[in-house]
Amino acid sequence: MDEQFVVETWHYVLAKHAKAMCALERELGDRHGLGPSEFEVLDRMVHHERKLRLQELCDEVHLSQSALSRVVARLEKAALVSRGACDSDRRGVFVCITPEGRTRHAEALPTHRAVLAGVFTDGAATPEFAGTRRESVQRDHA
Repeated sequence: MDEQFVVETWHYVLAKHAKAMCALERELGDRHGLGPSEFEVLDRMVHHERKLRLQELCDEVHLSQSALSRVVARLEKAALVSRGACDSDRRGVFVCITPEGRTRHAEALPTHRAVLAGVFTDGAATPEFAGTRRESVQRDHA
């Protein structure tokens, strides 16, 4: 594989990630009082009809266990999730989304999806992306 192609692709991914995270931070924060990590945790939890072990959630959200613990603590303080010890293993911690968490997630979901659509609707998801990616990388860095 061409090294320049790989490096340009990496720069493209980093640029899109930075653009998405900045926009999510601003829009979710201003409109819903959530950061991108808080939303991501709620977004993962809302699809589970059961409480999750903190480690299970950690595997889904791409955060370190200590970072996830801090996010969960903020969500718990806002009454969007609840935490409890595992009955069979006192070292384990369960997390459960609350009705308030489900409501906040539902309110923030259109904002989250609109931001992502705005960031990624430049052709990145189309088959033509492969042929135009280099121009897009150069345009994003101009």
